[in-house]
Amino acid sequence: MTARKSDPLAKLSLQATPDANRRRLIQGAAALPMFGMAGLSFGQPTAAVNTTKLAITDTEVTVGQLHSSTGTMAISETGSIQAEQLAIDQINAMGGILGRKIKVIKEDGASDWPTFAEKSKKLLINDKVAAVFGCWTSASRKAVLPVFEKENGLLYYPTFYEGLEQSKNVIYTGQEATQQILYGLDWAQKDKKAKTFFLIGSDYIWPRTSMKIARKHVENFQKGKIVGEEYYPLGSTNFGSLMNKIKLAKPDCIFTAVVGGSNVAFYKALKAAGITGDKQLLLTLAVTEDEMTGVGGENFAGFYSSMKYFQSLDNENNKKFVAAFKAKYGKDAVIGDVTQAGYLGPWLWKAAVEMAGSFDVDKVVAASRTGKIELKTAPEGYVRLDPNHHLWSKSRIAKGNPDGTFKVVAESPELIKPDPFPKGYQ
Repeated sequence: MTARKSDPLAKLSLQATPDANRRRLIQGAAALPMFGMAGLSFGQPTAAVNTTKLAITDTEVTVGQLHSSTGTMAISETGSIQAEQLAIDQINAMGGILGRKIKVIKEDGASDWPTFAEKSKKLLINDKVAAVFGCWTSASRKAVLPVFEKENGLLYYPTFYEGLEQSKNVIYTGQEATQQILYGLDWAQKDKKAKTFFLIGSDYIWPRTSMKIARKHVENFQKGKIVGEEYYPLGSTNFGSLMNKIKLAKPDCIFTAVVGGSNVAFYKALKAAGITGDKQLLLTLAVTEDEMTGVGGENFAGFYSSMKYFQSLDNENNKKFVAAFKAKYGKDAVIGDVTQAGYLGPWLWKAAVEMAGSFDVDKVVAASRTGKIELKTAPEGYVRLDPNHHLWSKSRIAKGNPDGTFKVVAESPELIKPDPFPKGYQ
């Protein structure tokens, strides 16, 4: 992969809400305290709002959502769509941003990278949205990135990813490699005494680059050994031969980045082959509560995930968030890592817009780089936006339970500074 380094660096207002939705919005807004920035107010500034080339009226500001609601990635991206909408509904219930309610235009990337690029052009050029909340895979992000940079749009990207990228036009609300991959591998070595690793991924940019980073870390820093490395097309359901390769290699740890619908077949194949959590250490970068709805807790039990967020986190922020999410989407709704990171996007955008006193992309980016944008009541806990457009956050390891939930077994003691270009991994 060629690394891209594009940049150096209240009161509820429900009068306009339909009666059918009013109760849910009240529940959601009441369940979650207003996000705050240190030393800043969420009152409505009197500063002039730059509406140049953006879809902004005296009463509305238009944003876009660009995710896969169909195709193999829908199992992973549906939660992000829901969480972003929840945040937007809550912000609107509080009066909106700079006196304007947020209008959303939703587009379906359909798990197809050219479609993502096409839809991003529509949102930025035709719809003139002020910001876009979207993408999941690195392939979709790479497909839209040239469009956002050319048109000077602003993308809030919610997924954990391989790092090795920084763009003026993207705010990354998920973890990058140092916070997820390296932390996870170090946990496997120190806590589980793993010395040999079998790397497995879906065949596109994020898993391949993640495993390249993992190999360098294991071989060069941990002085361990890679005993196998395999990749499978997105949507693949045939993992029979892989099971035999794993049994022959006998790794201390299976380290995997299989994504989307393929996870269902992958974990069923493991169980059928007798490779289960009570016998084999497996650490994944790509199974959250969202994927567990398809994988099934009985197929994942005893395996581990490396994420920054799990629905089971025991803190007041998360309890309020989970309550609001279930009030809107049903008591059986589940929340995964990327779902929570997606939820942060609209709040981070709101904070930067109000700090800038403008929706203008350049001014919002400048505010985002001050190091003063923070969310004290984020469900994962306190987070802070670094000037490099990534979040300071904690890293966590959790064990899958038979009922499809996760139990956190390890957590970084402090927030980990994001480092998208770590030395020795490029």
